[in-house]
Amino acid sequence: MKLGDFDYEYPEELVATHPLKERESSRMMLVDRRLKSFRHFTVIDLPSLLDEGDLVVLNDTRVFHARLVSKEAGIEILLLREEGGDIWRGVAHPLKKCREGRTISFGGLLTAEIIKREGDEVVVRLSSPAGVREAIEKVGLVPLPPYILRRRGGYYTEEDKERYQTIYARHLGSSAAPTAGLHLSQRILDNLVGRGIGLAYITLHVGRDTFVPVREEDVARHKMHGEEYFVPRETVDLVEKAKEAGRRVVAVGTTVVRALETFYSDPERRHSGTTHLFIYPGYTFKAVDAILTNFHQPRSTLIMLVSAFAGREFILEAYREAIREKYRLFSFGDCMLIL
Repeated sequence: MKLGDFDYEYPEELVATHPLKERESSRMMLVDRRLKSFRHFTVIDLPSLLDEGDLVVLNDTRVFHARLVSKEAGIEILLLREEGGDIWRGVAHPLKKCREGRTISFGGLLTAEIIKREGDEVVVRLSSPAGVREAIEKVGLVPLPPYILRRRGGYYTEEDKERYQTIYARHLGSSAAPTAGLHLSQRILDNLVGRGIGLAYITLHVGRDTFVPVREEDVARHKMHGEEYFVPRETVDLVEKAKEAGRRVVAVGTTVVRALETFYSDPERRHSGTTHLFIYPGYTFKAVDAILTNFHQPRSTLIMLVSAFAGREFILEAYREAIREKYRLFSFGDCMLIL
């Protein structure tokens, strides 16, 4: 398939640059694959649209303050993952300023020595008298997507620290939020359990594969960089119990889809590792029966994944419907429930 097959146009005013006051007030479009229909709800209605015995699977990764900004050097580094011994891999801008051996100071508390450049990534050695992870959380910024940077009055608001994080985030390690989960409040989780709907968790630390645009015109040639995942045995047991009972496994977000599908595609059924799974039309799903997901950018791996799940033409029709109905788009935007 061609990259242009996943393109669509949208008005800039629909791009959500701030979260709504309440998580659960986001709009949610029900996309019914069987009936080929659309219905409009808010996310507080989610429990009523699922059945007793269904299983909702959540990504409990926690976003860290991955964006380092040095105004003095004119350099930004988005940290992706630690490789051991305070050696980190990241993406720097502008890359041409990051010559090997250069040391960059961030906030007077954290320094990064450029060890090497690999493609468009940098490998750096971080150091701080306060401890590297503590310093990252202190001087680093919330890694919002570039299109919602707060240019006036600083890069970010205090609200972003809370709202660019799910309420069930536990395991620190993501360079971006699993955004479908941002809609879920404690009341929604309680209502799900109250209706006899199960909750289970995986961990997938969100990195480049979730947000880097596809460049290859032939999408099959796109290469994934790899993201760390963990699927607990308890979650596998709950998934298989739901399957045996004829109930649905509902993935909250594309990261949950990729973690579960990675596990069930692996002949060795490894519970943890690095996934390079790229899901696009033609893929056969093995675990997931429904997806709660945001509206994704054109030409992204994420719109390719939901197209594989529901059909490319139907998904693009759903996006046209969302734009007609003025749904808010992307990370802080509204969502769809694909059944």
